[in-house]
Amino acid sequence: MLKNQVRPAIVLTLLLCVITGLIYPGIVTGLAQLFFARQAQGSLIMTNGQVIGSALIGQRFAGAKYFQPRPSGAGAGYDDTLSTGTNLGPTSAKLADTLIAGAVDSVVTKDGGTRGWIPSDMVTSSASGLDPDISPDNARLQVGRVARARGIAAAAVQALVDRYTQGRQFGVLGERRVSVLRLNLALDSAQGSHNAGQR
Repeated sequence: MLKNQVRPAIVLTLLLCVITGLIYPGIVTGLAQLFFARQAQGSLIMTNGQVIGSALIGQRFAGAKYFQPRPSGAGAGYDDTLSTGTNLGPTSAKLADTLIAGAVDSVVTKDGGTRGWIPSDMVTSSASGLDPDISPDNARLQVGRVARARGIAAAAVQALVDRYTQGRQFGVLGERRVSVLRLNLALDSAQGSHNAGQR
């Protein structure tokens, strides 16, 4: 009797492993490569034949001439193998007194922000720590610093921010956002430089 139950259980387990572990993922991968090749390969962004980043993962930029992304709690920052937030709750003294207060001080010093009116995404990390986008308000506050560092008019930088501001998905989902990598690439392109994406 036990033999009659064990054999079908083993056969069914092996069959389900093949279907759900090989056949189904193979079909989904094949369809993704066929219909959504760019997304299936990581939404990579290339410049001069070189991969410089992904539209889906934030990265650190060096220097005042670049727009800065959200703070990151992933490893040492934007580590895609350690995707995580700070794991500190809204009542955490460490979050308020150390991380956020330090980030606010940095924004006031670097970008001239006013305490009490600093976009939240400038001083808090996302849940993944890999967010590639910032809010239009965040980008607007950085315009002056970037323009001064590049020696160009703030209006020209703001025009690029406006051009690279994406609306809500389907007009209703999410918030308006700016891709930091694409914006920095556009700035470099406008000035004939190819150094964006420095980690």
